[in-house]
Amino acid sequence: MKTSIQNIFTILFFLTFSISFAQNIEGVVTTSENIPLEAVNVVIKGTTTSTITDNSGKFIIDSKGRLPFTLLVQYVGYTTTEIEVTSVPANPIQIALKEENELIEVVVSSRRRIEKVQDVPIAISVITGKQAEQTGAFNVNRIKELVPSVQLYSSNPRNTGINIRSLGSPFGLTNDGIDPGVGFYVDGVYYARPAATTLDFIDVEQIEVLRGPQGSLFGKNTTSGAFNITTRKPSFTSGADFEVSYGNYSFLQAKASVTGALGKKVAGRLSFSGTSRDGLVDNVATGRPTNTLNNQGIRGQLLWTPTVNTNVIFAADITTQRPDGYAQVVAGVAPTQRAAYRQFDAIIKDLNYQLPSQNAFDRRIDQDTPWRSNQDMGGFSLNVDTKIGGGTLTSTTAWRFWNWDPSNDRDFTGLQVLAKSQNPTRQTQITQEVRYAGQLTSRISGVAGVFFIDQTSQTDGTEESGNAQWRFSQSTTSPLWKTPGLFEGYGIKTDARIRSSSAAVFAQIDWSITDRLHILPGLRYNFDKKDAHYARTTYGGLQTSDPALIALKKLVYSDQSFDSSTDNTDFSGNLTLTFKANDKINAYATYAKSYKPVGVNVAGLPTDSKGAPLLDLAVIKPEKVNHYEIGVKTSPFRNSIFNLAFFKTDIKDFQTNVQAAELGVNRGYLANADKVRVQGVELDASFVISSHLTINGAATYTDGTYVKFTNAPLPLEETGAPVSFKDVSGTNLPGASRWAGSLGGELSDNARFFGNAGKVFLAIDSYARSEFSSSPSASKYLVVPGYAIFNARLGFRASQGLSVHFWGRNLLNKDYYEQLLPAGGNAGQYAGVLGDQRTYGVTLKYNL
Repeated sequence: MKTSIQNIFTILFFLTFSISFAQNIEGVVTTSENIPLEAVNVVIKGTTTSTITDNSGKFIIDSKGRLPFTLLVQYVGYTTTEIEVTSVPANPIQIALKEENELIEVVVSSRRRIEKVQDVPIAISVITGKQAEQTGAFNVNRIKELVPSVQLYSSNPRNTGINIRSLGSPFGLTNDGIDPGVGFYVDGVYYARPAATTLDFIDVEQIEVLRGPQGSLFGKNTTSGAFNITTRKPSFTSGADFEVSYGNYSFLQAKASVTGALGKKVAGRLSFSGTSRDGLVDNVATGRPTNTLNNQGIRGQLLWTPTVNTNVIFAADITTQRPDGYAQVVAGVAPTQRAAYRQFDAIIKDLNYQLPSQNAFDRRIDQDTPWRSNQDMGGFSLNVDTKIGGGTLTSTTAWRFWNWDPSNDRDFTGLQVLAKSQNPTRQTQITQEVRYAGQLTSRISGVAGVFFIDQTSQTDGTEESGNAQWRFSQSTTSPLWKTPGLFEGYGIKTDARIRSSSAAVFAQIDWSITDRLHILPGLRYNFDKKDAHYARTTYGGLQTSDPALIALKKLVYSDQSFDSSTDNTDFSGNLTLTFKANDKINAYATYAKSYKPVGVNVAGLPTDSKGAPLLDLAVIKPEKVNHYEIGVKTSPFRNSIFNLAFFKTDIKDFQTNVQAAELGVNRGYLANADKVRVQGVELDASFVISSHLTINGAATYTDGTYVKFTNAPLPLEETGAPVSFKDVSGTNLPGASRWAGSLGGELSDNARFFGNAGKVFLAIDSYARSEFSSSPSASKYLVVPGYAIFNARLGFRASQGLSVHFWGRNLLNKDYYEQLLPAGGNAGQYAGVLGDQRTYGVTLKYNL
């Protein structure tokens, strides 16, 4: 990977050169109170051309014919400002600088217009690209530490779920037959695969996290919220930045981006990101660490401006992951209700085996099946924006793919229980969205659009038993289980295919009844269709005609095949009332009727006493969602934000994932819980205490409950009970912590480093959450204890030139789990996805 990084950096370096001619630009720099500023540094971004202002705040700079270009205006104690210059102005440019540490009024585009986040009647958190870089949040898993309403659970990229307010994806192994409840968009393109959230961000401008249903604003219906990510666009002004980080465990991360004009109406941007790291878990069987990082991504964009009213952006990207990892560590053993000889400790004693450690945080495994979590993801998109009348017509066309090539050890031990467990998948999607957003009348603005997605997914899986399978599967005292070679090499080949199509029409208007009182109705009509095929075929093992031996083999794996097809239509909508009492208080109330589309099981079904699949579980009912929310956004005093939101979400036919005891149901299966309720309160706050000190924090209280779920699966410790299901009504939803929060602050002062004006800073961030259930049916053994982690950074940053900072994550070296999950077959052992131990390093960044 290091060679690849060097090659890409070389290419990017040569792309930073541009041709220049001569012309003078004049300007005046003042404070926001119109007081002239002397000795302000004025630079043409991406060049070494610079000047300073005189005692009247005036400057003259030679542009050398670089039109268009960007002026970078820097002055110690004031916020650096960028000014786009597209032509030689007839009069001097007037530039007013704001004092450093004034609270920046963040703007967002979630409602398809540019507006201040405090004016948006939606619970929304915004992380700028700079914030993400400074805090080391290079993927969504790190973003959850800044936005505590977000939860991400990943035992590997495929088995990744992203939730907002504890809703979005079923907890556990991923099933391709349902849609995520949290939308993930990059530059307007919907990413259907949750695995996208495990990849590194590439050249991000801003991340908007919207909470609650968003069906009338976005193309794909989302019941729980959305990530709206925008990347930095091509610029006609040449510019480049390069960043490299190095840390313990041989952590190496490199990022680079260059942009500039390729013609009078064409500009380009090329961006790269690469991350590598040694493993954090020792495999005593192989003698080398596992759970490494090895990610690379590249993104290219071309901007064409055929007219002043039209922008066309073509973008293409590809990202790869080649880690040796996502291995889970045995965290404990739960006694089940099976017979004594079927308990895990009795099984491994008979096999003369011991776990390498009884403590998961020794970070030692002896798993003999290689862990492989290779994935490739990429695609291209064409986005056209055209100003028409009082608004903008936007067309976004995209094609994307995801290739997944795994290998897992689902028994989590060094025994050959499962010699193979791998389900490689190929997924492709085509999306098209057309929408118009703008001012319709003097009092009414809005957005209306159509959306279509067609995606296919093909899985060709293999699961194969090893020489220890007989003892884990043994369900009677018959000596036939010990028949040599009966199960060794015995497995299943799986052919699972699904095609899913969805089309929608959506609209929302903003009716300004008065300047302070607005009403916002939204509507959506959706059509969803899913066709699935599932077939598994047994192979291998001892070839025999003995009916008794064949019956034992069928208790482990059996042939199964079924097809399902379903479609559904739905009307949904929302109504929001917002009242801006004054410039400091903006209140809103929302009711939303939403839904998650119908689902299909495409990973095997449980069987009846005769071994036939339970076909009534093949199709999963759509979720019906009623959401209520009230919120207030305030600025209680200068340079402060204090926002509160109260929410309640009722869901009928909640789609949940169930881990079956049958090995053949190799990804679990989907089921409906009758009713679920999630309610709580969120707080977001930011305060600029002085020109040197800022504090920010967020907190959420969430009460997630199964109101009615009478046919839930048995918890791990009740495996083997005489009943097949359990009534878990009134218990907590999996993945739902009652409390979660983040708190951070930064202390800074003006400084110069290698002649560059900037800030020396010390920043500390913390994140905490309370305990949560890690099982669809609450198990006392699968409860993740609460934890808190602390991160810090110390260094110097500048808008141009060299910046450097030292960083540390999980400084107190806290041992914590991110997830607990039972082994395949529910024999009693369960494993943990471990949070990273203490890491530290240094980051260097250079801006041109």
